Amino acid sequence: MDSQSTPDANSNPQSQERLSLTGGASESAAHVPQLQPGGSAVKLNDLGPMVVNSDGTLSRISNWSNLTEAEKERTLRVLSARNKIRLANEEQKLKESGETQPSS
Repeated sequence: MDSQSTPDANSNPQSQERLSLTGGASESAAHVPQLQPGGSAVKLNDLGPMVVNSDGTLSRISNWSNLTEAEKERTLRVLSARNKIRLANEEQKLKESGETQPSS
């Protein structure tokens, strides 16, 4: 086959379909909070609660939006208690590390 007999998709730019990086920009734009310096606070409740991991790092529950209301309530109850314990442990570690380091 020679190249002149078969149409090449790249040869005619008008026949190429433009692909968008976002699915539906108009529908998703309504749900995107706009941040302004010095503006009002933006709540990220749809992302779910913060999780204090055992090493002190923070994360979120990846499937929060898929949980039922009952699952969310149960998760919040358990997570709240566990986060308090883990934060207390991290505070204790900080106090202990501060006591063992000599001051300059």
